[in-house]
Amino acid sequence: MIEAKIKLVMEHEITVSDDNIGSKIFVIRHQKVMLDKDLAALYQVDTKQLKRQVRRNIERFPEDFMFELTQGEYEILRSQFGTLKRGEHSKYLPMAFTEQGVAMLSSVLSSPTAIKVNIQIIRVFAKIRALYVDTLDLKLEIEAIKKKLSHQSQNIELVFNYLEELMDKKDDKTPRKTIGFKTKDD
Repeated sequence: MIEAKIKLVMEHEITVSDDNIGSKIFVIRHQKVMLDKDLAALYQVDTKQLKRQVRRNIERFPEDFMFELTQGEYEILRSQFGTLKRGEHSKYLPMAFTEQGVAMLSSVLSSPTAIKVNIQIIRVFAKIRALYVDTLDLKLEIEAIKKKLSHQSQNIELVFNYLEELMDKKDDKTPRKTIGFKTKDD
């Protein structure tokens, strides 16, 4: 009976859109992170339970995997969300999980839902990283083109200056001394 329930839960498809996950990724302290409340909602657990499991296994979450927001960071984040309803948010400062911290959460929260959602979250982080690399490559190529163009405009200007000088000399009509081998007539 228990095996049948587990199989039913495992076969139940968890559908969370990549856009939904992507909208819950923030940049805090120059790192892409997800907040505890958003992860708890995706994993379908209480935020309190998620935090409890993390605190019980705190040695798995070094500073580069998870950190608590400062009061100032939390206030800035709250101001981005607009007016918050009273009692809707925790009185404790949120935890922010980096991509590695989210991966580590799968070892702490072992429900089938948490495992499936965790895999999807890691894939979204990977897509964001790939987009960032593609964007960086594109920016570098644009800068290289700009450098070439700035040098070419200087070179073109120089060519036009020389052409102008030649045209001025042509218009001068003063006889020029011929150069080369002298013949008997010279």
